[in-house]
Amino acid sequence: MVGPKVPSGSVANQIAGLLDSPEIAALVAELETLRWTGRKGYPIRSLIGACLAKSLYAIPTWSRTAALIAEHRTLADAIGGTPSVYALYRFSTKLRAHKALLDACLSRVVESLRAELPEHGGALAIDASDLPAYANGQRFLTKNGPERERYSDPDASWGHRSAVSTRKGGGFYGYKLHAAVCARTDLPVAWRVETARKHESSIADDLLQCVRERIQPETVALDKGYDVNPVYEACAP
Repeated sequence: MVGPKVPSGSVANQIAGLLDSPEIAALVAELETLRWTGRKGYPIRSLIGACLAKSLYAIPTWSRTAALIAEHRTLADAIGGTPSVYALYRFSTKLRAHKALLDACLSRVVESLRAELPEHGGALAIDASDLPAYANGQRFLTKNGPERERYSDPDASWGHRSAVSTRKGGGFYGYKLHAAVCARTDLPVAWRVETARKHESSIADDLLQCVRERIQPETVALDKGYDVNPVYEACAP
């Protein structure tokens, strides 16, 4: 397992180290066994490496991710290829279809972290962050005009977000990332992505159940948005 602290060197070196870790190497091997038909395509290691690059570089789209890898020779060498944007979209769909394998990989990562950092996950903080959709969520095509029938991102919805820094709070169209994070290591333990209309308090129970499958936390910190009886019941031992 790669150390919990950010290692020195480039992001490409970090990704190479993550891909060589036993936890992610096991995921690569498990996904390779699912390739029993069709053309070989890009290596699973390269596709997972692209997923890591998208996350570590905080890139919002697969098209930008594919372009970066194609232009970044060191990064391409680290993941072992330059997957096309179409391959990345197909692979992300495959990962969602085989969510159980990805969850098992994450559980192995958390277990390894606990072995190195026994305090990991003992104190949790739960909250949600807004993820605006790359789509027009307006209900009407024009002011006082007909209602929109098709949305480029039909899975997204309207919701409310709080003000942050100079950004005003209010309605937005997209999703929310609900996460349970270790307050001591700042590393995530469990998370879920829901549409923007899903209230934070309705996800807390499911998050805690997922956390308890991996770690038994001692304390949980939540803001006033979770101040409802079902959340208190979910936090009870």
